Amino acid sequence: MKILTDTCIWSQVLRHKNPNTELSSKLNDLIQDGRIVMIGPIRQELLSGISNPKQFHKLKKTLSSFEDTALTTEHFEKAAEFCNICRINGIQGSTIDFLICAVSCIENFIIFTTDSDFKNYRKYLPIKLLNF
Repeated sequence: MKILTDTCIWSQVLRHKNPNTELSSKLNDLIQDGRIVMIGPIRQELLSGISNPKQFHKLKKTLSSFEDTALTTEHFEKAAEFCNICRINGIQGSTIDFLICAVSCIENFIIFTTDSDFKNYRKYLPIKLLNF
């Protein structure tokens, strides 16, 4: 099964001076197995805020190994539906978080994240999280 890796994982592994070795190892294993998928909004989040052009281009090149899953109207509509479901149940989240949930649901991807918000979303949404 394919794994949609959240920004927090990529950031911890690729942008921090002292990356979490456990996360790095897990991500590397998933990459070696060809299981990692990417979406444009996660790529954008990762590349945003890097003021050093050399670092920006290095990260851009690293991420170029991962083709984006094409997003459609269905993904965005499902993300809005998921946002509404969670909001009705008192759970707030970001637009990109709900898009990640929608893509993972529609495409049958597992979400790899350390963001605890996804555990709250899972109470009301049909998403799968990688046990880590």
